[in-house]
Amino acid sequence: MAEFIPPGTRWVDLPSPFPMKRGGALQGARQAYETWGTLDAAASNAILILTGMSPDAHAASSAVNPMPGWWEWMIGPGKPIDTQRWFVVCVNALGSCKGSTGPASVNPDTGEPYRLDFPQLSIEDVADAAREVVRALGIEQLACVIGNSMGGMSALSLLERHPGIARTHINLCGAARALPFSIAIRSLQREAIRLDPHWNEGDYSDAVYPENGMRMARKLGVVTYRSALEWDGRFGRVRLDSERRDDDAPFGLEFEVESYLEAHARRFVRKYDPNSYLYLSRSMDWFDLGEAHDGDTARGLAAITGVRQALVIGVKTDILFPIQQQEEIAAGLRNAGCDTRFLPMPSPQGHDAFLVDEARFGPAVAGFLRALSAPHFIADMVA
Repeated sequence: MAEFIPPGTRWVDLPSPFPMKRGGALQGARQAYETWGTLDAAASNAILILTGMSPDAHAASSAVNPMPGWWEWMIGPGKPIDTQRWFVVCVNALGSCKGSTGPASVNPDTGEPYRLDFPQLSIEDVADAAREVVRALGIEQLACVIGNSMGGMSALSLLERHPGIARTHINLCGAARALPFSIAIRSLQREAIRLDPHWNEGDYSDAVYPENGMRMARKLGVVTYRSALEWDGRFGRVRLDSERRDDDAPFGLEFEVESYLEAHARRFVRKYDPNSYLYLSRSMDWFDLGEAHDGDTARGLAAITGVRQALVIGVKTDILFPIQQQEEIAAGLRNAGCDTRFLPMPSPQGHDAFLVDEARFGPAVAGFLRALSAPHFIADMVA
């Protein structure tokens, strides 16, 4: 078992004990983050980024870590999230293995990794831990909170649980609740891991690691991250060259798309903790912003206060977080009195479009933030 912490990661110590929504508490826990840009004297120019399930806090390169980040084209000087204007904070989700306390972290009570002794994890816990980073940095109110995929869930939870924490919001391919198809896919992913004998009820090691289960879980995920349109356009029915096939293996890889999935999975499996995968995956299934509002998701969205403007972007080809979920978010924020713009993108890349479709997502995010940084808006924000 290992944690995978990129250079340049910083930490905030969480309150100890840190209570968890579904019971239990963490002792001596910490939240990983990175920053770019400069916080202004009034602490009014801060943007918080909440990520999907697998990314770390290294969203973009920096002086302390020049390696490209997972959102390199989005964050930096002159880029859509312009660090010459904004102080940008990206946090690694609580429960992850990329720096924040999670199942792979050492339990101070035992001196051993938490493994399945880690408390049940919810999206609300992820949001509350992110709030502690904002507080520790001396930021009373964010200019904007941006969430993508699972981070879109976390952002909505943050806004609902901590009224007034942000003046504006950008939600990219997010959701206010988990839908049956997404739950079903994630259930199969978790089952693939749990049925691998090397998972061993969560008690595995680097030497005896549930590689096959993680490979299958990742492949299932990647299939849903992109659209059928893109799979067809990229691979069609192209077969592997004879030298890349193992004709002696029954039912071995035969098509280019199979080879792509295998290579993608193998790059992932040894860089992510399986128990962290299980915990974060289930946290998404449990999430419904309406849980505290008699199960009414619309009421949960309408309970969000203090957000003046929002941009909600969905992708028409997204099967994992389908576009009706972003429509639901936009409608709910409008009912909460937020001036909300909804953009349905025709991107062929499916759910992962916010990571790769620079031509569509870049201008949309840049335009929204450019309007916020206009002098009249800044004056209104800090008044």
